[in-house]
Amino acid sequence: MASISSDEDHKPLMFLGKDVSKIPCFRNSFLYGILGGFGMGIGYFLCTSRTLRSTHFGFGSFVTISSVYWGVCRYNYDNTEQRLNELKGIINAKKSGTDIND
Repeated sequence: MASISSDEDHKPLMFLGKDVSKIPCFRNSFLYGILGGFGMGIGYFLCTSRTLRSTHFGFGSFVTISSVYWGVCRYNYDNTEQRLNELKGIINAKKSGTDIND
């Protein structure tokens, strides 16, 4: 039986020439945006019973939630990558025996 997440069965989802499954933070921001927009749209509809207005509100919530989550996630991702690169430099300097403070 094959593994569920095997790489050879991976079919890339291409958008503008890029595989979106390889973009950090894309999956989570998109999923949270969909769920949040759907929930906000349904909640707005239950409170007001206005169909068109609730779809606009839901879509606006989707865009806002996705954008905000994307920004926060990418900020944290970039900070983590920067710290990892600094640590790699320190480790390589220790291995080669050079002084780090130079």
